[in-house]
Amino acid sequence: MSFAENLKKLPGISHLAAINLLDAAGNVVASIENKAGSQGSLAVYNHLAQTYGSINLEAAKKGIEIFAEHSDDERANPGKHPNIARLIAIEQGGPALRVKHVFAL
Repeated sequence: MSFAENLKKLPGISHLAAINLLDAAGNVVASIENKAGSQGSLAVYNHLAQTYGSINLEAAKKGIEIFAEHSDDERANPGKHPNIARLIAIEQGGPALRVKHVFAL
């Protein structure tokens, strides 16, 4: 399935302002905001956090699958899709990340 088709199956994100990704020490290493251009990534990371509790190896593999053709594009053009690159790094042995939801007011 395509990313657009996969996205339709994910929970809504209207209640979120952003998701912060934290390293093992609790430092924010990335933030995905609820704004045009990053809402798809926000929906994927929100779903992964709800399903797996963190962005761990299993979550990364599922996220790469959900991003579908964009994952292939990231592998062919490293760095083009930073939120997918992060999942690929975890898939390749990088450390898991904790997720902190930032709720919309």
